[in-house]
Amino acid sequence: MTPLVAAAVLVAAVTHASWNAIAHGIKDQLLAFTLVSGGGALCGLALLPFVPLPDGGAWPYLIASAVLHVVYYALLMRSFRLGDFGQMYPIARGTAPLVVTVLAAAFAGERPDGWQTAGVVVASAGLVGVALWGIRGSGARPHWPALAAAVATGLSIAGYTVVDGLGVRASGSSIGYIAWLMALEGLAVPAYALAVRRGSLPRQLRPFARRGLLGGALSVFAYSLVLWAQTRAPLAPIAALRESSIIVGAAIGTVLFKERFGGPRMVAAGLLVVGIGLMLHAG
Repeated sequence: MTPLVAAAVLVAAVTHASWNAIAHGIKDQLLAFTLVSGGGALCGLALLPFVPLPDGGAWPYLIASAVLHVVYYALLMRSFRLGDFGQMYPIARGTAPLVVTVLAAAFAGERPDGWQTAGVVVASAGLVGVALWGIRGSGARPHWPALAAAVATGLSIAGYTVVDGLGVRASGSSIGYIAWLMALEGLAVPAYALAVRRGSLPRQLRPFARRGLLGGALSVFAYSLVLWAQTRAPLAPIAALRESSIIVGAAIGTVLFKERFGGPRMVAAGLLVVGIGLMLHAG
C-alpha cells in the first residue's frame, strides 16, 4: 500500500464517520437516509453521461452490490434508531474488516499472514469490549436488538466491500463503476420513503435537506476513495485502515451527541485500532 493510497483511505475514514454522524443527527432515520442515499443517487446520475460504461464482467457485481447496499441502509437505520451512535458505529464498522479478511481469502485469493491473523484476534477483543461496556456502565440489560442490528450491519458492509473490490477491478473504469453503483443503489430508500410517506414526504424532508444532501455528497466522496484504493491494494488492509473511522465516530458521539464513552470503552476502541494496525502491517 503506497502512502497515497493510505492517505486516500484515511480521508475516506474521516469523511465516512462525518456523514454517519449527520445521518444519526436527524432523528427520523427514514428521512435521513432518504436524503443521504438520494443525494448519492443524484451524484451518480450526474456523472453517468461523462464516464465510461463498466465492462460486462462488472455488472453482476454492480447488481449484487446495489442489493447489499440497500440491506446495509436498512440495518444501519435500525441500529441508529435503537442504540447510541458511539456504540453502534464502532460495532458495525469494527465487524467489517474481520469478515472482509475471511471473504477476501475465500473469493479474492488474498490469504492473511500472521500479522493479519493477530489483528483479527486483537480487533475481535476490542469489538466485544465496545459492544458490552456501554451495557455494563449503564447497568441496563443488554439491548440485543440494537447489538444484533449493528453486527448485521457490519456483515453487510463486509459483503459489499468484497463484492465491490472484485467488481471495480473487473470494470475497466473505477469512476464508471462508482457512478453506476451510486445511481443504482441510491434510489431504493427514497422510493420506499415515497411509498410510505406519500405526499407528506417533501414537506418532511425540507427542514433537513441541506444536511442530508451534504451527507449524501460526503458518502459518495468517501466510498469513491475506497473503491479507487481497492484497485491498487489488497482488500483486507484497505478495509482495516478504513475502519480507523471508529475513533472518529467515537469522538463525534462524545462531543456532539454527549454520549458516554468512558475509559474502559476507550481502551476497547483502542484494541480495535491496534488490531486494525496489525492487519495493516501485512500490507
